[in-house]
Amino acid sequence: MKQNYLYLIIGALVLAVIALGIYVYREETKPKGVELRIDDSGISVQEK
Repeated sequence: MKQNYLYLIIGALVLAVIALGIYVYREETKPKGVELRIDDSGISVQEK
């Protein structure tokens, strides 16, 4: 029974590392630059 808990903990840690890796990859590959938004409140320019 103890061995099952060990596998469960290791599996959870592996999933957490994979999720963190995906998050970091997506943040690093976001396009950087200027965002131009035109909506009902007018025009807004935001530097990213």
